[in-house]
Amino acid sequence: MKVLYITQHFNIPTGSAGIRLYKMAKALVDHGHEVTIVCGSYDGAKTGLDGEFIKGKRTGFYEGIKIIEFDIKYSNKFSFAKRAGVFFLYVWKTVGLALFYEYDILFASTTPLTVGVPGIFARWIRGKKFVFEVRDLWPELPKAMGVIKNPVILWLMGVLEFLCYRSATKLIGLSEGIVKGIERRGVKKNKIANIPNGCDLDIFSANDGKLKIKGVQENDFLCLYSGTHGIANGLDILIGVAAELTRRGNNNIKFVLVGDGKLKPGLIAKANEQNLKNIIFLDPLNKADLSKLMNTCNIGMQLLANIPAFYYGTSPNKFFDYISAGLPVLNNYPGWISELITQNNCGITVSPDNPVAFADSLIKLEQEKFKLPEMSVNASKLAKHEFDRILLSDKWVNWVTS
Repeated sequence: MKVLYITQHFNIPTGSAGIRLYKMAKALVDHGHEVTIVCGSYDGAKTGLDGEFIKGKRTGFYEGIKIIEFDIKYSNKFSFAKRAGVFFLYVWKTVGLALFYEYDILFASTTPLTVGVPGIFARWIRGKKFVFEVRDLWPELPKAMGVIKNPVILWLMGVLEFLCYRSATKLIGLSEGIVKGIERRGVKKNKIANIPNGCDLDIFSANDGKLKIKGVQENDFLCLYSGTHGIANGLDILIGVAAELTRRGNNNIKFVLVGDGKLKPGLIAKANEQNLKNIIFLDPLNKADLSKLMNTCNIGMQLLANIPAFYYGTSPNKFFDYISAGLPVLNNYPGWISELITQNNCGITVSPDNPVAFADSLIKLEQEKFKLPEMSVNASKLAKHEFDRILLSDKWVNWVTS
């Protein structure tokens, strides 16, 4: 089959963003399907193309995937208005392809929610199959975060969400909470598959060396955060925890934060203002170097702001990367990820919004480092038996193309 694959943010493993969409596109190719990715340009991402943009786009192939990349730049550092403009420009470009390109199935993956618009046109004007993948519930999440407060905008987003769900011939949710959120909009359960993010064991379980980090001593206990430094991630908690550890005279528990985002400069400024020597900020890394960094650290931190909509309504990339590498995970909010960690004894959970309790848990974990090898083995087992990307990719391909 010919699949038109709509995703505004696309990245291959040599970039520093998530690679779910690349892995799924590659799985389609490996199963004998023709795939055309349609994307924009994203901070930190690499699309596999490096030629000149001609009339606003460039086209080429990467590992059998045809890629159409529009010269539409996006960064999560942009203002809301600028991001909205970028989203609608991308929609304008992709609707034309949905109407005139040759394909059998149109697949679209959020975010943003607007990527579903070409699918609406494909379904109702051309009668094509439209598969819609929901990676975050919109507008529920931005409303809960307080990022979008205008009732008119929220209502319009709700209408678009409804139209996308009702237009899709099939849907995919990345967690059970997302699936239930889709069901609440009146979609029958038999039209929705729960296919979470997966573990790239081929990348993160290699244990191929370590990454040297400036300012780290041999006996330091390293806590890794890998991902976006944005409002949703709630990283201010680490400033409080680092200050609490410093106050107690604990100098060898250190936080290593790798990535980028709108709030990163502010976090660096706060750490400098308080003279916190136990927070280290690193630039985004490609997957190979990130694997080495994970092999260097003692635990991975799965952190989010304490917002109930996150508890069951997200499927965070970083958690799956951590367990792929056999890295025990510290999680700071309730929900299905917390339950997985507890049930499988592959890390610890801490109370949200409580830097003192967070510091207590870290000190205890450092003192009981003998427990980490068992947690590491359990993390690897969970990754292999429940979330192996290869197995999930096969399930995904069968759902999309059947």
